[in-house]
Amino acid sequence: MSTSTHEVFGAPCWVSLMARDLAASEKFYGEVLGWEFRPTRLGESFRVALLEGTPVGGIGAIAELAAPVAWTPYFAVDDADETTARIRERSGTVAVGPLTFGTGRAALAADREGAVFGIWEGAAIPDWHVGRENAPAWLELRTRQALDSAIFYGEVLDWGCGRDGCCETSFEDDHVVLRHSGHPVARIRGGALESAPDPAIRPRWHVNFRVTDLDAAVNTAVSLGGALVTRAAGEDARHATLRDPDGALFTVATTVDVDPYDPPGAPAATA
Repeated sequence: MSTSTHEVFGAPCWVSLMARDLAASEKFYGEVLGWEFRPTRLGESFRVALLEGTPVGGIGAIAELAAPVAWTPYFAVDDADETTARIRERSGTVAVGPLTFGTGRAALAADREGAVFGIWEGAAIPDWHVGRENAPAWLELRTRQALDSAIFYGEVLDWGCGRDGCCETSFEDDHVVLRHSGHPVARIRGGALESAPDPAIRPRWHVNFRVTDLDAAVNTAVSLGGALVTRAAGEDARHATLRDPDGALFTVATTVDVDPYDPPGAPAATA
């Protein structure tokens, strides 16, 4: 059954990586995260990553879209033109688009603090979700002021607008939790420094992927030309931030049996 972004507006609807070498990226993520890949209707320069048959994210050749080498979350919108206008009105930046891709339209933007995100209008992948059940991925925005960022995204993406099916936010333990249909789908945490020398703590969306063996994932990534950026210390260490050979940052975390937005030892949820 097909799903439209009109049905899930405001919620994360996809994560995508723009890579310099599509084949090399398939090999890297296939071995590190156990993904398989299939073609998409967008052409030979794009692939959908699958984990045990479930869609996880997309990888595309960077030449097809003037975008940085980075993992980027996309949010569902009713109208891409209207949403990009809202972004600009609120001092965000629209870098690319809206452009037509296959069954929809996409744009790449940055919020007021420079964190990059995308928007998508059109058909959504019905089996894809974040932050609940056995979802292979979840999202966290590290920014300077969580409430300020929540207001920006709320106004841009119609969070808490009162329409049926809209996303709701709540302030919990010094961070903002975004929920869709009652399920947590993203978290916004303050404290990132815009001028920090470490890119892992600059304002950005962190894309997190579940793994069953953290050590194996880290070791495989390093052996394939990636790098370990940060890793949680102590008995509760369950996550690590990695850089792929192209320079894209992503986080790997072991599967937990609790809400990933409220894990024991809360800071260990993401890097």
